[in-house]
Amino acid sequence: MTESTLRLPAEWEPQAAVLIAWPHANTDWAERLDQVEITYVALAAAVTRFQPLIIVVADATLRAHVTTKLQGTDAELSRIRFVELPYDDTWLRDSGPITLRDGNRFQLTDFRFTGWGGKFDAAQDDALIAGLVEAGVFGLAAHLRIDWALEGGGIESDGAGTILTTWRCLTQRHPEQSREEMSAILRRGLHAQRVLWLDYGYLEGDDTDAHIDTLARFAPGDRIVYQACSDTRDTHHDELQRMGEELAALRTADGKPYSLHPLPWGQPIIDEGRRLAASYANYLIVNGAVLVPAYSDAMDNEAARIIGEAHPGRVMVQIPCRPLIWQNGSLHCITMQLPAGLTG
Repeated sequence: MTESTLRLPAEWEPQAAVLIAWPHANTDWAERLDQVEITYVALAAAVTRFQPLIIVVADATLRAHVTTKLQGTDAELSRIRFVELPYDDTWLRDSGPITLRDGNRFQLTDFRFTGWGGKFDAAQDDALIAGLVEAGVFGLAAHLRIDWALEGGGIESDGAGTILTTWRCLTQRHPEQSREEMSAILRRGLHAQRVLWLDYGYLEGDDTDAHIDTLARFAPGDRIVYQACSDTRDTHHDELQRMGEELAALRTADGKPYSLHPLPWGQPIIDEGRRLAASYANYLIVNGAVLVPAYSDAMDNEAARIIGEAHPGRVMVQIPCRPLIWQNGSLHCITMQLPAGLTG
């Protein structure tokens, strides 16, 4: 396998499965476990409608509980595989593998996971990829550990060598490094040709330090879907307006502007005095469909419509995600897609 032929696929390319970890009483979900399991059941049903689902569970007791939860729902149990491993939390977008491919050969790129810059305990999550490899989930895929902090939610790939990321996040992880130094590490580690940076964009209630997957997403045909804010009274308005201007100034590898698809802005969601980060950009692409976060907001359907325009030919499936944002993330954050041919 030569370095020059490896690449990070786009999320809309064919997938083998989606990987998740089920919440339980020893995770931060304990206080609202019943509510969040409603979201996970809906997610399992939606994913298995289109492709396999791998569910990481802490032990056999949790596996039996999840099986019982899913029985009698629309989830296709025959498409579900359970793997028993310890984990600190369930945000597998950030602790799961970033998979590069070279034809039918794969490399599981295992960046150091620090609990979003040391905010939370993360030792078990940082060992998750190695545990999945040992369990035989990924067949003969190579496993490369990179001792540099990076989360999967912090990067977007167009599948053709361009990475999109945010300065706010990566400078928090690596304050001693320049943009040029970090760009070089990203190009080398992800086998990319170029890195595009956004200086603006954030959401209140997001403790990832502005992960790109809460703000702007690549879509097929040189499109970018992004979270906009039309409410001039909202504290996010100026920042997201500037981010939109940055996106309009970006150019594709062949020098053309991207086609931009701004997402609507929902009503603020306040929980126990704390504003939550309800981003419509945090959607998940699967084979033949896009799973779109819904927040019981009047803008839910409009957001799904716009995402559908950016991903033509795919079914839009709304997933109730209001319980997820209580823990500062949403739909894309709890999942990691696995490229077609990867799983053993």
